[in-house]
Amino acid sequence: MIAITRYRVPEGPEADDFQAKIAPVLAALEASPGFRYGRLGRCVDEPDLWAMVTEWDGAGYYRRALGAYEVRLAFIPLSALAIDEPGAYEVVKQG
Repeated sequence: MIAITRYRVPEGPEADDFQAKIAPVLAALEASPGFRYGRLGRCVDEPDLWAMVTEWDGAGYYRRALGAYEVRLAFIPLSALAIDEPGAYEVVKQG
């Protein structure tokens, strides 16, 4: 399954700060069982829109990882910038 979390981050120093703060989130997720890969991207058309995309062996692994103390410690401070929308997707076809 893939998980997508989108963020609205003002351009300028806030964007640099965001990148520095999201690095420990990705590191903590990478250490979680079931983690496959993670990426951080920035929208080319709307530079204040960012996306963290991760892939997991299954939804249970993803949800357990989000509940881990190390992940919550790094992830929760960024929640104010997150766009409130569903983010867990089942992969139905690969190309």
